[in-house]
Amino acid sequence: MKYYIIAGEASGDLHGSNLMKEIFKLDSSAEIRFWGGDLMQKAGGTLVKHYRDLAFMGFAEVVQNIRTILNNIKFCKQDIEAFKPDVIIFIDYPGFNMRIAKWAKKAGYKTHYYISPQIWAWKENRIKAIKRDVDKMYIILPFEKDFYETKHQYKVEFVGHPLIDAIHSRPAVNADAFRKENNLNERPVIALLPGSRKQEIAKMLSIMLSVVDDFKDYQFVIAGAPSQDFDFYEQFLTSKNVNFVSNKTYALLDIAHAALVTSGTATLETALFKVPEVVCYKGNWISYQIAKRIITLKYISLVNLIMDKEVVKELIQDELNTRNLKAELQKILSPEHREKMLKDYDVLEQKLGGEGASEKAAALIIKHLT
Repeated sequence: MKYYIIAGEASGDLHGSNLMKEIFKLDSSAEIRFWGGDLMQKAGGTLVKHYRDLAFMGFAEVVQNIRTILNNIKFCKQDIEAFKPDVIIFIDYPGFNMRIAKWAKKAGYKTHYYISPQIWAWKENRIKAIKRDVDKMYIILPFEKDFYETKHQYKVEFVGHPLIDAIHSRPAVNADAFRKENNLNERPVIALLPGSRKQEIAKMLSIMLSVVDDFKDYQFVIAGAPSQDFDFYEQFLTSKNVNFVSNKTYALLDIAHAALVTSGTATLETALFKVPEVVCYKGNWISYQIAKRIITLKYISLVNLIMDKEVVKELIQDELNTRNLKAELQKILSPEHREKMLKDYDVLEQKLGGEGASEKAAALIIKHLT
């Protein structure tokens, strides 16, 4: 069968790659075209467009790049028509994917969604479009099942969270070799995960790095995103106590003692690696003011949302400053606070449903097509 997959961000590339591997295992004749990244390209199939050309952060940035976005939508429709897939699989990225889904459903294509748009956070009225345009929805967060089925009478399939598979199946890291390869000494590592887009990296890193001199017994290591070149990060490497690794985030988290993490999927990844963290977010002022009036959630990090309580501290917008960041980092470095957080992380992993999400999703997609 022929599969057309659309992922528009780094996390979608990761989950899309694991889904593709399972589809190829279950369907030996599978043909896959996709929008994604390097990981999906390694899994096989044909890359149509890389997510680095699609990622625009926040309301203001979307408006500034509206012409590019509209051209991408037009091109995507033409590419789908030329490929004639048996199914289109959307991975999160709702601003783009929901537009394609509406067109695809009218055009007679089968539409499956893997990793739901976060309509429980904002734009809940998108449920009407999902009911109309999406044939099958595969969810990865436990509370989403009640949201869809009880609140909105829309049947979904809970497959578990694919991050568990991605983390559990990773190659073992030799800590000594990793330190040597990346010019790290024996001091405990504080990982800095500033995001994957230039706009957010620039905002987050300058604040994260402002606490470096207060923690001389530790070494700070920036996790470089695969979508960005080293040249971009060079401007931030002004302290001898700051190192950089590119496209090695999981290996870095394997040896990290603590982490400062930009909100998003990385907060959950860090928790599953059992690394105490402080969650950081500072967006474009206009985008933040709009979001604040639309989003009514108690928390912004997946860790806290899934646990329905504050497990990790969230420093948002004006709260994200040197003084607060220093205080919260000191807390998670204290043995008592660390122990409590790590116990909560164990409960979190149990709530996520165990291993096999990618395999379950692939099997269900193929089952619904045959």
